[in-house]
Amino acid sequence: MITFSELQLDEKIIRAIEEMGFVNPTPIQEQVIPALLESAEDIVALAQTGTGKTAAFGLPILEKLDYQNNSVQALILCPTRELCLQITNDIENYSKYLDSFRITAVYGGASIENQVQKLKKGSHIVVGTPGRTLDLIKRKALKISNIRWLILDEADEMLDMGFKDDLDDILSTTPQEKRVLLFSATMPKDVAKIAQNYMKNSREISVGKKNSGAENISHIYYMVNAGKRYEVLKRIADINPNIYGIVFCRTRMETKEIADKLISDGYNADALHGDLSQAQRDMVMGRFRSKLLQLLVATDVAARGIDVNDLTHIINYNLPDELEAYIHRSGRTGRAGKSGYSISIVHTRENNKIRELEKITGKTFKRKPVPIGTEICERQLFNLIDKVEKIEVNETQIEQYLPAIYKKLDWLDREELIKHFVSVEFNRFLEYYKNAPDLNVKEKEKRRDDDYTETNRRERKDRSKNRNDVQTERNYRKDMAFSRFFINLGSRNSLNPHRLMGLINDCTRTRGIEIGKIDIMKGFSFFEVDSSYEDLIIKTMNQAVFDKIRTVVEISKPDSKTKEKKSFTPEKFKKKSKRNKY
Repeated sequence: MITFSELQLDEKIIRAIEEMGFVNPTPIQEQVIPALLESAEDIVALAQTGTGKTAAFGLPILEKLDYQNNSVQALILCPTRELCLQITNDIENYSKYLDSFRITAVYGGASIENQVQKLKKGSHIVVGTPGRTLDLIKRKALKISNIRWLILDEADEMLDMGFKDDLDDILSTTPQEKRVLLFSATMPKDVAKIAQNYMKNSREISVGKKNSGAENISHIYYMVNAGKRYEVLKRIADINPNIYGIVFCRTRMETKEIADKLISDGYNADALHGDLSQAQRDMVMGRFRSKLLQLLVATDVAARGIDVNDLTHIINYNLPDELEAYIHRSGRTGRAGKSGYSISIVHTRENNKIRELEKITGKTFKRKPVPIGTEICERQLFNLIDKVEKIEVNETQIEQYLPAIYKKLDWLDREELIKHFVSVEFNRFLEYYKNAPDLNVKEKEKRRDDDYTETNRRERKDRSKNRNDVQTERNYRKDMAFSRFFINLGSRNSLNPHRLMGLINDCTRTRGIEIGKIDIMKGFSFFEVDSSYEDLIIKTMNQAVFDKIRTVVEISKPDSKTKEKKSFTPEKFKKKSKRNKY
């Protein structure tokens, strides 16, 4: 294993990183640093978050900067404010003994005037989010016409967040002669297009398999009924007394609801979602980083760019709609050689998603039984005893109180004293789990899971096409327990499955609604919902407002003449949407 001192870096840089406790480079650093120092190639580097990518590009750039030239020589683009500040802080630490070095972070949610003033003083490196970077370029406050390096960090995340146009505009203003370094955890088609369009003879460096999960993360799932998710979440937290992790939910409303429930039930938790101001977000993240919070409940969008050390668990309260996002979620634990757990709470019709995730990540997902009350009580009891045994006793501070304490407890013998002591902390767990039900899916429900394998899905679909009359179709729908709805919104209205589910949740204000298949067309869409919510969907979603368009929602029923489902034509949709636009 090589050391940083063998990588031909300046002794001032080596001194700084050794003081930070780093001796040996990570696998991605070991490959990228020599490539940047010894060649002039563009580089595509694929590695999970938390593998040391900032040092991989930051150290060789610090080595090659012209410190006599105060113009911007390197531009680093990243998806979020948090990641922007983290990269800036890391590079500042690496450059601790480089006296003339200057770096500036530019991001939204902060005073643009202050950032303009810092840029006027001169910076060798600028780290920025795409939106604020482009704004400063248009104001001519940030000049990147002479940069030597362009780094795209977390490129897949930036594209997922809708920054493609901003990236194209920024890249078009950069000089032809520059090195482009693209760092990404996954390699979707859009990232590959950036590499194809803006990089010359790029070299790909990959740590692990492309699009795969990190090696030191255990992937676990619990199979439960959808209505029991929150109870299972509590049991996961209780069976892991020292848990420090992020709980991922689909929508901001669900995020608020779950966080509020956890706080009400006595857990150190809080929510992170898009409705928070930057000051509120900073406060929540400050408490989480200092471990005053054990659980952070967040959406994928709100959690982007979060980089917190020593997370023990990632909990998927819901699996992500885009399964590749699972790689980003799970990659937030198990960093720096430590082990971590990625736990998913899966309902009884999501077996196929687990199989897909195993293919995407190249990992085996282990199904575990939901912990029962006796297991949890035992784990909590011995955790308490361990804390008492290992607590540091400051005799000088408590000595004056001991005589009164001894006198007060003199009537208790050793065994009774231990019982009283344990009960102070432990009674609430005993009481809560005294008659706690078993939340594990029963055998007959397991067989129901098997009905949802891909083969049986196709068989059901084929049977549906061959139904001979309306009544048979209705009976089949009843068996499936789903109703199919039409909505006058489609991809040209920026509707996607994630936003549609958010709209359903926001309108119905009801949690636990089962959502089935979603088909997003250009000008309209179809979605399936638990049949018992038909009236609620029609009542609450009709005439709702989505991006200044009033929604039209109807049940998609079979046509009695053709024995097939009615098709909603674009012409019908145009008439309805025209009447309902503001």
